[in-house]
Amino acid sequence: MYCVSCGVKLEDSEKVCPLCLTKVYHPHIKIPQGESLYPSDKYPPRKMSLKGILAIIAASFIIIALTCLVCDMRFSMGTWSGYVIGALILLYSIFILPFWFEKPNPVIFVPSNFGGVILYLLFINIITGGNWFLSFAFPIASVMMLILTAVVTLTRYVKGGRLYIFGGMFILLGLLAMLIEFMLVVTFKNLSFIGWSFYPLVTFVLIGGFLILMAIIPSLREKVERKFFI
Repeated sequence: MYCVSCGVKLEDSEKVCPLCLTKVYHPHIKIPQGESLYPSDKYPPRKMSLKGILAIIAASFIIIALTCLVCDMRFSMGTWSGYVIGALILLYSIFILPFWFEKPNPVIFVPSNFGGVILYLLFINIITGGNWFLSFAFPIASVMMLILTAVVTLTRYVKGGRLYIFGGMFILLGLLAMLIEFMLVVTFKNLSFIGWSFYPLVTFVLIGGFLILMAIIPSLREKVERKFFI
């Protein structure tokens, strides 16, 4: 059977010509049921590559940064665009940059991202003329970087013992709260909130101690797993 309009060969089951969309009709031919000779869509959908999406996001970040810089230089004489551009670079390096790699290694990216945070805090300290970077921001960010890098490294390369790892992490975070309070008092001479670190210290130590206790006592761990379907 052929199309009466364009002459293309058709299967007997065709009801509409796939090329010119002319309705196929013959009063003496009963149209049987069957598969079409041609695909239902001429152009199958194409998937956009991850690299293309990342390139669009990068271009968007660059456009936003340049727009802020031009507006700042035009109306504010360069007083705030540095904060925005620094924050954009930091956000891109933390949330977007790892996707450029097939298998990003968190052991590398975690300290690198903390390094970016430290540099951003240093920039803010210099711009604002503050004296809090060396006595507060740098030591706190460095300790947090060491804790999280150690946790990520041990979790990635050490088989088993994750309850010990995360239990120790919570205990160290509780001690970090005390360090933050001490640095706040030393740097800013703020004596109005002394003692607040006791609450996160107790909370994190209890959580960390419970995780370590679960690792030591298998029966307790099994009961918790059955209770919460872990």
